[in-house]
Amino acid sequence: MPELPEVETTRRGIAPALEGRRVTAVTVRQSRLRWPVPVGRLRRELVGQRVAAVERRAKYLLLRTAAGTALLHLGMSGSLRVIPADTPAGFHDHLDLVLDDGACLRLRDPRRFGALLWTRRDPFLHPLLRELGPEPFDPAFDGAYLRARAERRRIAVKPFLMDGHVVVGVGNIYASESLHRAGIDPRRAAGRVALARYSRLADTVREVLGEAIDAGGTTLRDYTGGHGENGWFSIHLAVYGRDGKPCLSCGTPVRCQVLGQRSTFFCPTCQR
Repeated sequence: MPELPEVETTRRGIAPALEGRRVTAVTVRQSRLRWPVPVGRLRRELVGQRVAAVERRAKYLLLRTAAGTALLHLGMSGSLRVIPADTPAGFHDHLDLVLDDGACLRLRDPRRFGALLWTRRDPFLHPLLRELGPEPFDPAFDGAYLRARAERRRIAVKPFLMDGHVVVGVGNIYASESLHRAGIDPRRAAGRVALARYSRLADTVREVLGEAIDAGGTTLRDYTGGHGENGWFSIHLAVYGRDGKPCLSCGTPVRCQVLGQRSTFFCPTCQR
């Protein structure tokens, strides 16, 4: 599933082609995505508008115009590419936002868990966004914040870190990698992690996500960036997907355990 680095990489890839361009048409081949695509509203309110900015909040892309904001989500297998509008559509190419320069933004989504929604209000007040936690690069996200949110909580620290109400964008891969760098056992109760260790964890989350963004995200199966390129952070993974292989730090075999219904990879020696 595309997480924060993949969505940010996509944003950086498509923004130069969209910002300043006018939307001339909305082509919807399949409206039954995760939520029904509001085809009528998009054609009435988005068509004719100029894209002022392409922003990101958590895993949502925000296409801002004077009339409102389009919210895009890639779901589990979605990808966005800017291509010539007359490019023949494939079976999983569900919608196009056609631009005034002859290009289009095309959503390909084999599993149809992605979304295109529309709001005329402040998008940060949208029900999907208003309850989200801070961005990991926000100064408010630090050790003291994490320690306060974890107070008396018995949930394991890994699913706690993946909770979008605590902090956004720390998906399964990046939670495993961040906890490994911080030396924290992912099975430890969130309420039993000390402030100093949470300060280290906040730093490692930013390090891992920043490096993943620089590498264009992580491609394990479906993900490609805004120009169709793979993400290369997978070659830097220290524990994720390395069950039974030696830890790159100490040589102990990496273990895998399911936490919060997600496979969790960790080193039993380095992480306490």
